[in-house]
Amino acid sequence: MNDRTGKVLRTVGLIFFGLTTAMNLLGGIGTTCAAFLTRDYPPYWALIKEDMQWLYQGLVITTVSIGLVGIWVTIQLARGKKNAFRNALIVLVIGTILAGIQFYYSLQLFGKATPANVKFFSNVVTLIVFLIFLIPGIRERVSYSKNNGGTDKNTAGGLAAIAVGILLLTTPVWAGSSHTYQGENWVNLLQTPLFISGILLTGGGLALLMRVVIDVIRQEIAVVNLKLPKEK
Repeated sequence: MNDRTGKVLRTVGLIFFGLTTAMNLLGGIGTTCAAFLTRDYPPYWALIKEDMQWLYQGLVITTVSIGLVGIWVTIQLARGKKNAFRNALIVLVIGTILAGIQFYYSLQLFGKATPANVKFFSNVVTLIVFLIFLIPGIRERVSYSKNNGGTDKNTAGGLAAIAVGILLLTTPVWAGSSHTYQGENWVNLLQTPLFISGILLTGGGLALLMRVVIDVIRQEIAVVNLKLPKEK
């Protein structure tokens, strides 16, 4: 495995982790109405009937918390901070457990688990990816704690930001079907913050990538200037 492959894998890992963090945060926030305003949402009255509000209220608090921690860890991974990879594994393990609990009880109480199942599988897949990074031979190349250079960090961070931004902007589309009741899409309650966050992340990601392109062009120009023969 060469250095280029290692850089690609680091970028892929960062994108997966960023998307999973967004799913955890959205999942926690999206469950707030069902957990705390249950009486206003008939599809979730089973929580009252089965006396399970406390569980979902706890899942909201812990899932949102792990989502916020995930944002911090995402920044750590992008910047190549010490212990970033270890912290990411901890977040993914906890996120998988929390999502698994909600996945199971959603099936038991409501007969369906969307989008809790998406959040669960997102955590599982990303956890598997990061566990693969622990395999000897891969681990040495895919290191999030070494200095990979500003260009590599900006590229990875920019792509991750764009991916998460697009996820937020399209939330009403992919989550709408499971959050629609009597023709009303409940996701629209969060439309403004989702739109603003999505635009900021997508725009910020594009700005980082543009910065990378400009840096590459400058480096190429500098190389060309060095190779040009000096005038006598």
